[in-house]
Formats: sequence, structure tokens, C-alpha cells
Amino acid sequence: MRCQLVNAVDSRGQAMSLSLAEGCIRAELAGQRIDLGGARLLPGLINAHDHLHLNGALPRLKFRSGYRNASEWIADITPQLSTDPGLLAHRRQPRALRFLAGGLKNLLSGVTTVLHHDPRDAVLDEPGFPVDVPAPGGWSHSLALDGDEAVRASHQATPAGRPWIVHAAEGIDTAAALEFDRLEALGCIAPGTLLVHGLGLSAAQQRRLVEAGAAVVWCPGSNLHLFGRTLDPEWLFAQGRLALGSDSRISGGRDLLAELALVRELTRWSEERLEAWVTEGAARLLGLTDRGRLEPGLRADLIALPPGLPLSHATRADLRLVVVGGRPLYADADLGETLGLTPVRVDGRPKAIAPHLLIAEPGLELLAEEVPA
Repeated sequence: MRCQLVNAVDSRGQAMSLSLAEGCIRAELAGQRIDLGGARLLPGLINAHDHLHLNGALPRLKFRSGYRNASEWIADITPQLSTDPGLLAHRRQPRALRFLAGGLKNLLSGVTTVLHHDPRDAVLDEPGFPVDVPAPGGWSHSLALDGDEAVRASHQATPAGRPWIVHAAEGIDTAAALEFDRLEALGCIAPGTLLVHGLGLSAAQQRRLVEAGAAVVWCPGSNLHLFGRTLDPEWLFAQGRLALGSDSRISGGRDLLAELALVRELTRWSEERLEAWVTEGAARLLGLTDRGRLEPGLRADLIALPPGLPLSHATRADLRLVVVGGRPLYADADLGETLGLTPVRVDGRPKAIAPHLLIAEPGLELLAEEVPA
């Protein structure tokens, strides 16, 4: 699609127009004009951790008041996979549909890029998938599930300079903290290593992690739900070694916007810091050089916010427009017909969405004739 986004402002409130063509931002203005009514344009948000197939209508789960480490939670949830009616119903859905639901969850919250942490599925690479899902250089689930040798082999097989992702130090006890030392002894704390959660890291371990060129993906909503606490992000953020992830809905909140609002409450960081962190900062940390900024030649991943609305105060129903790789996929109702989108309601507000994304999602009201069976 070739179009011009006009009557908009940038993150600093300066007037701007953008031209989109062949999936990228272009310097020249050409194509259909889309009047955004003074909306504020930002790069698309980057979600550094999700399990895309574990979203949809799944609720947050835990089976005791709190946990000391992730292994305890895994031990509780594993038998439920074959007995819990909600989990069984979710697993009976086609695998591709489960992934699509995770992509839709992210799209509706302004996320245009997601790091998926689990085996890859072919649907993630299909042209109609609602978000971009770059493949990491390598990944392992965790020491608890995969074991030391498999984790080390996974890290060693990861090409130099590419991200390698693993859940680690997810908990508040000694066992969680010692996972960092085990990974360090295995040679897995290195440039490109992304430790998801890192809740149990001591100050000394955080220093060693940063010195090694590794980083942490912080999922505070999931941490608070399962363990009742989360890490202090200040030092890791100051070192440029922290990204934000939503985690899946079985432990995290609804979406990345909810997570960002939680971070604002926990940290009182400025809006400027928060916006840069989940766009340009995340792209830099994850090695995604083709996104994170609104510049000619980069991917046309962007969102539009109503004038004057800070990102961390926005909900998914507030978003005026979401464009992924040059494709307008979600918008306010007044833009829908122009963009070829289908009218829907999101959390009670009139919106519009790409027709192929008319699937079941809590809060998304479809036309009666299009509700999935």
C-alpha cells in the first residue's frame, strides 16, 4: 500500500507527514492521503518476550498463594494441561489459530514486533500474520526444563552476534539466583544473551551480566503475579541492558500497554523515557536495526495516538492507527473504510480491523455473521 499519513505530529509535538510504500517509510510524499487529525506518531512498540500460542482467552493462572521459583509453578501447571477445561479447550484449537490470537493480542496494543520464546511455527512467517516475529539466533526454555547440557549446546549453536534467549533467575529463592552462576559456568553469559525475568539476580550478578554484554527482559506483571515482587530496574536500565516483555496471558497482564502502565506506577519514569525504551531502545538492544525510529528506509511499523495522550496512559481502544510493515491493520472507525478495514468494537469503542483478523479475542466484538464457530 502506498499512502501519506498527514496532519500528524512527532513524539515532540512537531508537525510531520510520512509516506509509506513497499513496507518502508519513504522520504517522498506520494499515494493516498490519510488525515490523522493531529494524532501523534510513534514507532511500533517492541515486545521482547511472549509465548504467542498461550494467549487468547486464557486467564492468569496460579495454584497457590505464591511461588519461590518458576519450577514450582511449572510443577503445578503441568498436570493441569490434561485436566483443566479451559486449558484443554485452548489446546484443542488449531495451532495456527492459537498463534494468530497471540499476534492479535499484540497488534491491538500497538506492538508491531514480538520476540516469541518457544518452537517456531510456519504461521509466524505468513504474509498475513499481524505482527513481525524475528527469529532469534537461538533459544532454550530454561535450565529446569532443558538441563545444563542442552542449554549449553543451544548457546554454542547460536551464531555470534545474534540474540540467545533463556528463562533464568525467575524466582525469589536461592535456587533461582544460582541459575545465573550455572549459566555463567556453562559459558552462556555472553554478548547477545537475553535472560528473561532475572528477578533473582543479585547486584553482583547484574554487574557480571552487564560486563559480559548480556541483558535482561523484564516482565514485571508476571513476576508480581507469581512471586509477589519484581526486580529493581534502575541500574540495568541505566546500562542499556533492559527490555520489556509482556509474557503470555497465563502469567502476565493483558498486553504490553498494561505492562507499560505498571512500569510507570512502579518507577515513575518519564513518558519520554518509557516511549523511547519500548521503541528505539528495544530495537537497539535486540539488534533490530531496521525499526524503532520513524526514518526513511526503515520498516513502516508505527502507531498513532490521540493528541496529548501519553503512551503509558493509553489503552488499546485509544490507538488511532497501527501499521505493521506498511500494512494498516487496526484503526479508529473513521479511518476504517478508507483503509479497507472491517468495523468492529474493541472494549466498547468503535474501531476497525483487517478482515483476516476477525477472530475471537476478549473485548473484540465481531459482526454476528463473522463470529468464529
